Amino acid sequence: MGILNSSIGRKFAMALSALFLMVFLLQHFAINILSVFSADAFNTASHFMGTFWAVQYLLQPILIFGVIFHFVMGFVLEIKNSRARKISYAKNNGGANSTWMSRNMIWSGAAILAFIILHFIDFWIPEINTKYILGDMSGMHNGELRYFHELVEKFHSPIRVTAYVVAFVFLALHLLHGFSSAFQSVGANNKYTEGLKKFAKVYAIGIPLGFIFIALFHHFTGH
Repeated sequence: MGILNSSIGRKFAMALSALFLMVFLLQHFAINILSVFSADAFNTASHFMGTFWAVQYLLQPILIFGVIFHFVMGFVLEIKNSRARKISYAKNNGGANSTWMSRNMIWSGAAILAFIILHFIDFWIPEINTKYILGDMSGMHNGELRYFHELVEKFHSPIRVTAYVVAFVFLALHLLHGFSSAFQSVGANNKYTEGLKKFAKVYAIGIPLGFIFIALFHHFTGH
């Protein structure tokens, strides 16, 4: 854990966890967007992810560790940075040299963490209960794979949908700074930097917008 004892090491570890979570987010979106086009395709993909041993017993624990590590490290870095900023602000206008997003990553991160807890309550905990406590690995609901049914049911509530929309707006704000910052922290400053920045903006806006579309689609169509 020696790498975490230095500021550069902590930022590097934070960046690696961020990039890992962004790959997962893209994969998560790729499966969820299927629900808009085909209930059967969404059910099939969800059932595979929910029963394949490598996903359940290898990737899922790594993902949970990655989420916890990223947020804990984020709060640690924010505390250390806030202490440093007090000195910096006494000398100059620190806000003039940074964006609103970079100065408020802690708040957007806290909002995303609250959403993740809600998402776990909505989907992950019921899934664990169904499979490992009730012992039902079939994934069935009234004779059909249950995943699409459960997804649509969750988006009936306007309060829950509003919470999802707000959370993904915060996610977009978080990613707009975090994505490019992660690449910079791992040393990706080269001739591809401008291209990476453009890709980061498309990703940071496009993926959260896609999730918002999914939630609103199922809320207003009921299917």
